[in-house]
Amino acid sequence: MITRQVQDHAQTLAGKGELPAFVYDLAALREHTAEVKAALSAPGAPEIFYAAKANPDTPILQALAPYMDGIEVASGGELAHVREALPDARLAFGGPGKTDDELRQALALDVERIHVESPYELSRLADIAQTAGREVDILLRLNLAGDRSGVALAMSGPFGMDPELIESCTDILTAAPHVRLRGIHAHLASGLDASAMVAQSTEILTWGRAWLDRIGHTGPREFNLGGGMAVDYSTPETRFDWKQYGADVAALAEPGETLRIEPGRSISVYAGWYITEVLDVKKAHGQWYAVLRGGTMHIRTPVTKQHNHPYDVLTRNGDGPAVAGEPVTLVGQLCTPKDVFAREVPTNRIAVGDLVAFSMSGAYAWNISHHDFLMHPKPTFSYLDSQ
Repeated sequence: MITRQVQDHAQTLAGKGELPAFVYDLAALREHTAEVKAALSAPGAPEIFYAAKANPDTPILQALAPYMDGIEVASGGELAHVREALPDARLAFGGPGKTDDELRQALALDVERIHVESPYELSRLADIAQTAGREVDILLRLNLAGDRSGVALAMSGPFGMDPELIESCTDILTAAPHVRLRGIHAHLASGLDASAMVAQSTEILTWGRAWLDRIGHTGPREFNLGGGMAVDYSTPETRFDWKQYGADVAALAEPGETLRIEPGRSISVYAGWYITEVLDVKKAHGQWYAVLRGGTMHIRTPVTKQHNHPYDVLTRNGDGPAVAGEPVTLVGQLCTPKDVFAREVPTNRIAVGDLVAFSMSGAYAWNISHHDFLMHPKPTFSYLDSQ
């Protein structure tokens, strides 16, 4: 639900001609993240590394830092950005296709863990670490087949190593004194509720423990169980059950193990709004359309997720075209029929000059979008903080 503070700020931005805009509520972000941290406080509960890819804005990272155990990055660009924003943060570096320069950068910037995606990447990292005279701690990324039916996104194919391929890492590790295997990383799917996440975590732990036992791995073990906690755009009030997940996954931990997760969307999505204004209202072939300033080149989420993005209309009582009591499709300014925020949604009334505030825009919004298509102006950015 949009807060009065965000509504008032939206009106201020409209008055100054600074729409479209992304508006982030940092106090709400802290409150939500503190609740997540509290739910994962039992003995054996996993550490939390925020996935920076969800939203890497510096104010977002700095607001999250007190509640996160670390940050997960997935490119050299993210690594440099996060290290500058949070100089003392613990960092994990994942993602396929790491270059040699990025691996050297990871060593230079004191990344705590590198998630290795293939035997070839492991061999290159071993050579780089030896040349640099640096020890490096790694997790091997596991790709289990399993049943991923019904998930929002299955991370199969090129991500990580299947059980057959991961076997070829053992000889490389034996010949690489500068590389220390700490355990297993796996991010298998996204869009899972708490029960499904726990079941997936059990699957990862069962395979990972057996494999580490078989290769004779001694000492403390780490299991990064990935992210993918469900976010429901159709019912914004529905949240992932962190309390259930925290209790159930903590019960899976065995002595001497460190569990870790890397949520992104489920952490920052609720703290952001994309706010714009209605430019035109018209009817075509029996269907009403509201054309909004901006578009999905700013917030690609509705297109990628194929959903109606949740929103509020902030009435401004203009005297332009309007429609009331009819389903309306909300579109942007792009020259493509795919530039749709929400399709045939019920709206009491919407008119030219009204503001539309799309909630759940704090993750995978601006940073995943095709900003320069049609070269419209970029949005503005605001960070509200009542602290």
